[in-house]
Amino acid sequence: MTAPSSMFSAALIMPACRDALRKLSPRQLIRNPVLFVTACVAALLTLLLVIGDPGLSVGFQIQLVIWLWLTVLFGTFAEALAEGRGRAQAASLRATKAELKAKLMLGVGDTYEIVPASRLDKDAIVLVETGDLIPADGEVIEGVASVNEAAINGESAPVIREAGGDRSAVTAGTRVISDRIKVRVTAEAGHGFLDRMIALVEGAERRKTPNEVALTILLVGLTIIFLIAVATIPGFAAYAGGAVPVVLLAALLITLIPTTIAALLSAIGIAGMDRLVRFNVLAKSGRAVEAAGDVDVLLLDKTGTITVGDRQATELRPLAGIDSNALAEAALLSSLADETPEGRSIVALARERHALRVAALPAGSDIIPFSAQTRLSGVRVAGVLIQKGAVDSVLKAEGGGADGPAIEELRRITDEIARSGGTPLAVIRDGRLLGAIHLKDVVKAGVRERFGELRKMGIRTVMITGDNPLTAAAIAAEAGVDDFLAQATPEDKLAFIRNEQAQGRLVAMCGDGTNDAPALAQADVGVAMNTGTQAAREAGNMVDLDSDPTKLIEIVGLGKQLLMTRGALTTFSVANDVAKYFAIIPAIFVALYPALGVLNVMGLKTPESAVLSAIIFNAIIIPLLVPLALKGVRYRPMAAGPLLARNLAIYGLGGLVAPFAGIKLIDLAVTGLHFA
Repeated sequence: MTAPSSMFSAALIMPACRDALRKLSPRQLIRNPVLFVTACVAALLTLLLVIGDPGLSVGFQIQLVIWLWLTVLFGTFAEALAEGRGRAQAASLRATKAELKAKLMLGVGDTYEIVPASRLDKDAIVLVETGDLIPADGEVIEGVASVNEAAINGESAPVIREAGGDRSAVTAGTRVISDRIKVRVTAEAGHGFLDRMIALVEGAERRKTPNEVALTILLVGLTIIFLIAVATIPGFAAYAGGAVPVVLLAALLITLIPTTIAALLSAIGIAGMDRLVRFNVLAKSGRAVEAAGDVDVLLLDKTGTITVGDRQATELRPLAGIDSNALAEAALLSSLADETPEGRSIVALARERHALRVAALPAGSDIIPFSAQTRLSGVRVAGVLIQKGAVDSVLKAEGGGADGPAIEELRRITDEIARSGGTPLAVIRDGRLLGAIHLKDVVKAGVRERFGELRKMGIRTVMITGDNPLTAAAIAAEAGVDDFLAQATPEDKLAFIRNEQAQGRLVAMCGDGTNDAPALAQADVGVAMNTGTQAAREAGNMVDLDSDPTKLIEIVGLGKQLLMTRGALTTFSVANDVAKYFAIIPAIFVALYPALGVLNVMGLKTPESAVLSAIIFNAIIIPLLVPLALKGVRYRPMAAGPLLARNLAIYGLGGLVAPFAGIKLIDLAVTGLHFA
C-alpha cells in the first residue's frame, strides 16, 4: 500500500490537473456551492468581456476573468490532488486483488479446483497452502498457519491464524508462509475487506461528514448574504448619483464570499481519511474519524487488546525444602506434551531459567492429557506420576495425600499469585507437593506509557474483562488504565457505553472478540482489531490492521488534527477577508464617497490595481494552502482553551497579516508591470 513519496510528484500533479478540468462540469461544481457561484461569476464576466464594457479597459477585464477561472481551477485542483493520493494507494491493492486465485474445495476429500477469487461465493471453502495468497476474507475452519500480512498492514513479522478462538479471521491478499489451512469465505464477491479499502482510499465511498455539511451550510449562508449585499449596491450608487461597473461588483462578491475554505474543504476531509489509512487503520466513514477527535472515554477489552491474549508462565514457586530445579524439571516433564500456549510457555520458562535440556519424554512414558473434568494434565515417567493443574484438582488427585503444612504453604503461595492478578497451577510428583507455577496475562509492551498519553489528551481509559475483580485490579494497575469493569458480560459493556453516552460523552471501544461486537456497534468509535473475529470487524466502524490497542492515540490525534485543520483554515480564510475588504471597498467606492479613501491603509496605487491585487491574492492563496490542507495542522496534547488561543494567534493573526502584506506586494508588481 504505497503512494508517491512527494505530495507534488509528477505522478500526482498531471492526473490532478486533468481531473481539475473535469471537475469544472456543473454537475461536479454544484457539490461545492461557493465554487459554483465563483464559476458563474467568472462565466458572466467572460460573457461581458465578449460583449464589451466601455467603463473599464479590456486588459483589466481579461486579467480579472483569468484570475477568477484560476480561482475555480485551484479549488478543483486541491480536491483532485487529495483524491489522486488515495488512488495511488489503491493501485497496489488493486494489483494484489487482480492476481488472486483460489483452490475451491469440491467436497470430496482434499480435492479442489483453481478458480478466480471473484467467483467465490459466501460460505465457499478454500484450501490455502504455503506460498498461496488468501483469496477472500474468511474464517479459518481447519488447521493453523503462519500468515504474512505485509500487503495489508506493512508489517513483515508473520502472525498465527488458527481455527477457533479470536485469531481465526484472515484477509484477502495476505500470504500463508507455512503449513496449510482451510478457510470459509465470509464476504460476498466484490464486498470484501480489500474491496472496501480500495473504495475508501479512492474516495468512492467518502460522504460528507456532519461537520462538513454544517460548515458547507454556513459557507452557503454567507455567500447568499454577500450576494444580497452586493445586489443592493447599484441602488445606493444610483442614489449617490453614480454607478458601479458590473465587473467591479463581481470582483467584490468573489472577495467577500469564503472561497478559500470552500475550495479546501473537500481536500481536508479526503486527506484526513487518507492519513488514517496511512496509519494502517481502515475507517468505514468520515463520521467515525471526526468522532475520534472528540472522544472522552476509551473502553478496551483485556484479552488480546491490552494483554497478548494467552497466559504465560512467568515464575516457579517451590515449597519450603523443595529444590527449585526439582520443581522446574517436574513442570517441564508434565508440559512437554502440552501443546497449549500455557504449556509451551512452561517448557520455555524451565529451559531458560533453569538450563534444563530435556527435549522429549523418555520412551514408554504415559501421557495424561488435560480434561475439563479433572482439570489436570501430566505424565507417568518410569513409574513416577507427575501432574499439574488447578490447585483444588491437584489436592484431590491420585496420590494427593500431602501433609497439612505443605497444603497451607501451597495455599499461601497460590493466594499471593491470585492477588497479583495471576493464575496458579500446582505441581505434584508421586503424592508430594512441589510448588506452584505462576501464569499471568502479559500486558503488551509500551501500553502503560501510551495510556499516559491518552490521559494527557483528557481521555479516560477503562479496561473491560471477564476476570474476577482481584485479577482485573492487578492487571489494570500494571497496564495503567484509569478504571476497570470486571466480570463483564456483553450486556454489561453495552450498559456501560449507553450510560456514558447518556451523560453526553463520546465513547470509543477497542475489541477483537465476537462478544465485543455489540459494544463495538454501540460505541461512537468502534475500533476492531484485525486479528479479531469477523463479527468484531463487521461491527466496528474502524479496523486496526496492526491490531494495536494503543493505536487509538494516533486515531484520536488524527481526528483532532482533522477538526483543527478545518478550524484553522476557516479562521485563516475569514481573517483574510478583513484585509480584502480594506483593499477592494475603498477602490470601488472612493469615487462616490471620497471619505472612504482613509480606508486605503495599504496605500494601493489605483482602484484597478487594488481590485486586481485582491482577486489575484484570493486565487493564489488556495494552492499555497493545499500542502497544509493535505498534511494537516500538527496536533499537540493540551487543554482546549490554550489550544484555541494558540490557533487563533497563529491562524487568526496570520490570516490578517498575510493578505495585507501579500496584496501590497502584488499591487506593487501589478503597477510596476503596468497591468493596471
